[in-house]
Amino acid sequence: MSTPSKRRKTNNHQSSPQTVGSLDFFFSKQKGDSAPKKTDENARFQDFSNGHLGSQGRDSNDVETQTLTDEEYARKLQAEWEEQDRVLAAPPFESTEEPKDVQAIKDDEFVQEADVTSNHQCGSSQQQDVATDHAPMPLQVNGSQKKDTLSLQSATSAEDAISSTVPFDENPLTFDPSNYIPNLKKHWATEGSNASYGLLTRCFVLVNSTQSRIKIVDTLVNFLRTVIEGDPQSLLPAVWLATNAISPPYISLELGLGGSAISKALKKTCMLDNAGLKTLYDKYGDAGDVAFEAKKRQTYTLRKPKPLTINGVFESLVKVANSKGTGSQEFKQRIVERLLQDSQGAEESRYLVRTLCQHLRIGAVKTTMLIALSRAFLLSRPEGATFGIRIQSDLAKLKKEGLAEVYSKGEELVKACFARRPNYNDLVPCLLEVGISDELLLRCGLGLHIPLRPMLGSITRDLSEMLTKLQGRDFSCEYKYDGQRAQVHCDEQGKVSIFSRHLEVMTDKYPDLVALVPQIRGEGVSSFILEGEVVAIDQETGDLKAFQTLTNRAKKDVAIESIKVAVCLFSFDLMYLNGEELLDRPFRERRELLRSLFVEIPNRFTWVKCIDATSSDSDTVLEFFKSATDIKCEGIMVKVLDNVPNPALQTDENHDDDLETALSPPAQTRPSKKTKSKPKPTAPDKAEEKTSGTRRKPLLSTYTPDKRLDSWLKVKKDYSTTSDTIDLIPIAAWHGSGRKAKWWSPILLAVRNPTTGSLEAVTKCISGFTDKFYKENKERYNEETGENLIARPGYVEYVGRPDVWFEPQEVWEMAFADVTKSPTYLAAIGLVDEERGLSMRFPRFLKVREDKSIDEASTADFLAELWFKQEARGAVAVKDIKEEDDVEG
Repeated sequence: MSTPSKRRKTNNHQSSPQTVGSLDFFFSKQKGDSAPKKTDENARFQDFSNGHLGSQGRDSNDVETQTLTDEEYARKLQAEWEEQDRVLAAPPFESTEEPKDVQAIKDDEFVQEADVTSNHQCGSSQQQDVATDHAPMPLQVNGSQKKDTLSLQSATSAEDAISSTVPFDENPLTFDPSNYIPNLKKHWATEGSNASYGLLTRCFVLVNSTQSRIKIVDTLVNFLRTVIEGDPQSLLPAVWLATNAISPPYISLELGLGGSAISKALKKTCMLDNAGLKTLYDKYGDAGDVAFEAKKRQTYTLRKPKPLTINGVFESLVKVANSKGTGSQEFKQRIVERLLQDSQGAEESRYLVRTLCQHLRIGAVKTTMLIALSRAFLLSRPEGATFGIRIQSDLAKLKKEGLAEVYSKGEELVKACFARRPNYNDLVPCLLEVGISDELLLRCGLGLHIPLRPMLGSITRDLSEMLTKLQGRDFSCEYKYDGQRAQVHCDEQGKVSIFSRHLEVMTDKYPDLVALVPQIRGEGVSSFILEGEVVAIDQETGDLKAFQTLTNRAKKDVAIESIKVAVCLFSFDLMYLNGEELLDRPFRERRELLRSLFVEIPNRFTWVKCIDATSSDSDTVLEFFKSATDIKCEGIMVKVLDNVPNPALQTDENHDDDLETALSPPAQTRPSKKTKSKPKPTAPDKAEEKTSGTRRKPLLSTYTPDKRLDSWLKVKKDYSTTSDTIDLIPIAAWHGSGRKAKWWSPILLAVRNPTTGSLEAVTKCISGFTDKFYKENKERYNEETGENLIARPGYVEYVGRPDVWFEPQEVWEMAFADVTKSPTYLAAIGLVDEERGLSMRFPRFLKVREDKSIDEASTADFLAELWFKQEARGAVAVKDIKEEDDVEG
């Protein structure tokens, strides 16, 4: 077999195959000895993988070393290298011809791990940069430089012991960052004065150890306060890493790392082969846990890791995301390996890998992080800042209600800012400058070409419930078109941006709408932000087409001349006009501005069809609802027109009470133990606590970004009081039997827990699927290729063992008979029963919700609300089943 140097590529600066000589072979070349050629590529790879010694790091052809333990073999090598240093002390080794195997090692970028002397220079500038980042400083002996050598290091001693002692889980009103910052700064000073990644890992470990939302928020608050006071420059990267993102949705910046890249890095840095990696995956089911176990088993390493910093990790991820074009995958691979090599301890490895897999799952979702930020800046400020903060001792004296009021003001301010400008790059620097103050909202106001988070409508199950909620109010009923929600921005120069409801850029997808903007903008309009629904349409007849037709349209780089699916924008709201925000204006006024200042173009740009009505116009509303469903609309949207109720509609109050009583049985029909076991009320409970009737709630007609309020209600054609539906995420499946043996059946589905970020299994489904769907589903989740299949994820709450786990990526709309308590499924546990979760009887698949992401799937709270609603109706379905059983008995 030829030597590695003969196999390497030499013509285009690309990396050679990842095979290198063993350590003995490498050093024998420096000594001038002739080394035998290796015949086992795996032995060469394992002999020198990232500078780590392990049971697989010995030459499989070396009989002598096979009888030595890991530590004995490492010490033997160390003795040889020390002897080599003594021999080569004078004069220094010089050579004009580079050993072939040394060059092979360089090509595979392991030379920096070996700490080779500066006499052996790297072959390419890129490799020189990589080597320089990690090469240790030459040792000084009596004023002269000593040649660098590989030294035996304990892997366990490399852990960040300083950060791991900070009690972030302490009460924020007693936690004092100044008690820990001096020692932390001394520790950070040795590595560039930036906060260490170990500090963030410490926070992750504590957050992951509890399911208490209060404890999670407290831990994040204390961590953020420590960074704010100790290293403010690391705050923004820390927030991005804790929220498992590196950019907002409207900026296309994705890691683009496949499972193979992470697997390769794990095998190299942790000395694993394919079989060992698979064994760990099968046992732990989470890539981060695999990295944790592999790192924990390492006893010695040849090079002490260079401690990671929060800034450094974040910048590395940004480099990975920005890497494009030829050679980008190799570049990404090197960065991933470097991060894992430098991780200190098993916990850092765990959370690095989870970050790379984009499944951090520590519960620091958007809302939790915003709450933590608001509380952190209420108690702390960076050195030199002058904005006001609250004294901990003063807050500690407040009662629970008073403290909640103080907190809530700051939380609502921060949430409102983020809803208007959903980018931590804008929010965090402003917080560092002005803290929790009214100026924050001025700095984080609406901005052109920066999407605001859209306002959402609450679900009502039928028209009667909607009319009850809006008693005494004037409202508008609008067609709910079956299309794609769009937010259109235009500035004074005519630049146009279009965003989806998920804040993703759709400008390239709809160049026909971009070209339409100059025609629809009236004379007095210079800049605007409007919202509407993009619907596939026959522009000659005006007939609406199904949403599936719209999905056939290309998503990127669409040329106007190649468009085959014509669309119409049905506008329904105006949020920004000529440099002024309109969010606080009543809906009636916003709608009037939209219709008076913009030009309608039939079948291309128009307004949603609507009627104005009151609760006394039930027949008119019903006819309008039927007309909407007849033309393939999903249903209707109902929106409050004015901020104050209509006095003329308040005379029918007694009738309103009778209607509400008939539709909604008294709250005391719920089990009494619910209030004892669950101190926090659900959303319906809160509404009942605030007011005795939903119609009396102070509903505002303003536009509230990122809120789901009763001032906007949606009534869909598939909603009814007797047939609820729920949006679930398919997460796993079993091999079918009999006729379904070649398909996945049954399929496990889950609701999401927005607080913890986990998915909670709720039911199995075998009903409602067609053979065609089964076949497509099997192809989508392909067992042979592994496409869209994953190892058992750590973020799923389920005690069973499915045959395969799906990568969560779809939302399915499901019908069911009723909601039941279950000892098997953990969904909504603690919301209804402290020991049992909720499941559904006779679930039936309806359709794939292509218009929804998994972040919009139904939540555990929604499932609990369905349970309470069912109980309020008297649990009719359950009683019928019991009566049938009694008759049969």
